[in-house]
Amino acid sequence: QAQLQESGPGVVKPSQTLSLTCTGSGDSITTTDWSWIRQAPGKGLERMGAVNKVGIPFYSASLGGRLSITRATSRNQFSLQLTSVTHLDTPVYYCARWYIESGTARHDSWGQGPQVTVSS
Repeated sequence: QAQLQESGPGVVKPSQTLSLTCTGSGDSITTTDWSWIRQAPGKGLERMGAVNKVGIPFYSASLGGRLSITRATSRNQFSLQLTSVTHLDTPVYYCARWYIESGTARHDSWGQGPQVTVSS
């Protein structure tokens, strides 16, 4: 099973761009699909977007075009860039493997979920 390690800055200033990277081991990122998911305190999981095994990204409309997901297959990595961050973008961010089971989207191999703080 894939293991995912997330990396990125813990603090980002308002209006700047948040960048996070997820590095996979045990599975090539070209063999399956991957999601970025976040969770604010006291809230449910929010699936921000995904990148499929051939590198095509999908984005949640709720982010208003602020999200970009890219891959670096030579490093077995996929990354998130979220522009124009505000204090509402301060939840815990997770990367995870995305798959379909019995017609239902599921996630496993979750990254550790670093906390991101938006602060000036």
